[in-house]
Amino acid sequence: MTGEQITLGIAFLAGLVSFVSPCVLPVVPSYLTFITGVTLGDLRDPQQSPRLWRRALLHSVMFVLGFSLVFILAIGGLVGVLQRALAGYSAWVYRIGGVIIIVLGLYFAGLLPFRFLDAERRLQLRKKPLGYFGSLLVGVLFAAGWTPCVGPVLGSIIALASASQVSGFLMLSAYSAGLAFPFLACSMALNTFFASSGRLKKHLKAITMASGLLLALIGLLMVVGAFQWLVSRAG
Repeated sequence: MTGEQITLGIAFLAGLVSFVSPCVLPVVPSYLTFITGVTLGDLRDPQQSPRLWRRALLHSVMFVLGFSLVFILAIGGLVGVLQRALAGYSAWVYRIGGVIIIVLGLYFAGLLPFRFLDAERRLQLRKKPLGYFGSLLVGVLFAAGWTPCVGPVLGSIIALASASQVSGFLMLSAYSAGLAFPFLACSMALNTFFASSGRLKKHLKAITMASGLLLALIGLLMVVGAFQWLVSRAG
């Protein structure tokens, strides 16, 4: 495994972590119902079920495409600018970025209280625009509204990407893929997800704690130079 693959793997994992964050996972069932127009009762009708599965998947694809465009084009472009501006200071960028990731990781784990990071702008639409374009638009608004919510994880990826040589667009593509994958998986298994999401919520605190501590560990490795050594050894 190369150093680039390790870095992209971390970005993908960060996307998965964002999905199970306390302000995203609890509203996923509502979002899936909102963008697809499919309810659990609809899926129990054997005559309508195959058609509804296809419709739910297509709407979900447009939804994840919408938020991926925002993350990849807007934030990926920002990372590219930071990489060019800080190209001659990689050692310091790794150290400072590592400190930022440690702080954000500890905050995400619930060990550091920063109220200003608790801000979020949730999507408030009473009626989704018609068609698949409407699902794309909801995805764009989701990215804009939930960026503060997933900020600690996303900020960690921005810090890591700014210090690395991996393209910002690639890093944010990997992050978006990590966030998109469970959305699509849930849309293809709506019955199972609706039934199990309540049980998963009971473990949110433990999942969040473990995820935050993992981010803090990555930041610590960056500060002491171990992450850079691992990437260089991996090639």
